[in-house]
Order: sequence, then structure tokens, then C-alpha cells
Amino acid sequence: MDGLLIGRFQPFHLGHLEALQFALSKVDNLWVGLGSSNLPSQKNNPFSADQRKEMILSSIDDSMKKRISIYFIPDLDNHIKWIEKIDTIVPQFEIIFSNDDLTKHLYSKRSIKVESIPFLKRDKLSGTKIRNLIISDQKWDDLVPKGTKDFLKKTSAKDFLKNL
Repeated sequence: MDGLLIGRFQPFHLGHLEALQFALSKVDNLWVGLGSSNLPSQKNNPFSADQRKEMILSSIDDSMKKRISIYFIPDLDNHIKWIEKIDTIVPQFEIIFSNDDLTKHLYSKRSIKVESIPFLKRDKLSGTKIRNLIISDQKWDDLVPKGTKDFLKKTSAKDFLKNL
């Protein structure tokens, strides 16, 4: 069975890693959709789709890499057109993993199984919180996998985020 997990991963953190592992425990192959892939860098969406893909791939092991494929999912103003666009980008899947109420609603009408993802330390593991910790020079590197930490340091993410 194949599944889909869509997220913005801004940046990819330990909660996202846990979500990937959870989804992979339920499916043979996982399509990972990088949401908002068409938006320019901005405060709430700072990293490009290519950068987020690099963060993910540098943060997972080879056994996971063999079972996932990453796709860029653009934002559209129309929700129906959005899921129709996903159909043209991502191979068929039988299950979608999401905690987003709108996504759950849209896919439940299409006979696609929708499964919620258990949150891991949601109070600490949020992209917004991690970006704010980076900007304010507080401890953040224990909230992301090593690959993401290395990526954020080598790309001077602190300066980049401060300048947005």
C-alpha cells in the first residue's frame, strides 16, 4: 500500500521525522509532499522546496530513503483544484496521513483513508517555534535531526531568517 504525507517542514524537525516513521510503519511506500512549494521565501515559509528536500534526505537513513519519494506541492487558492493538482503530481495512494482538518475532509470524500499522525512534543516541536529559537540565539539544535542541524548551520540559517 502507498501513502501520502504533506507538510511544509519549515524546518524538518524531530516531530516530522517521527511522522515519517509512523507513516512508514503503515505503508510500503510513502510519497512526501512538500507543501507551499511555489511560494517565495517569507517569514512563515522561509526555506525553498529544494532546501527542505535536502533537509529531509540528509536526516533520514538509507532504509527510509528507499521507501519515500519527495514531490513539490504548490499552494492554490481553490482547495478542490489543490487536491486535483496533487493527483497530477503524486502517484496513486490509498492513505493520506494528516492532522489538518480541511485535508481530512477533502480526502474523506474521495474514498481515501485518512489517518491522523500522533504529535510528538507539539509544544516544542513546531517549525515556527524552532525558527524563533534560531533567530533569538536560543538552544534549538536538539529539536531537529543531525542532517537538518548541519544544513541549517552550513547555510547560515540564523542570518537568513533574521533578514526575512
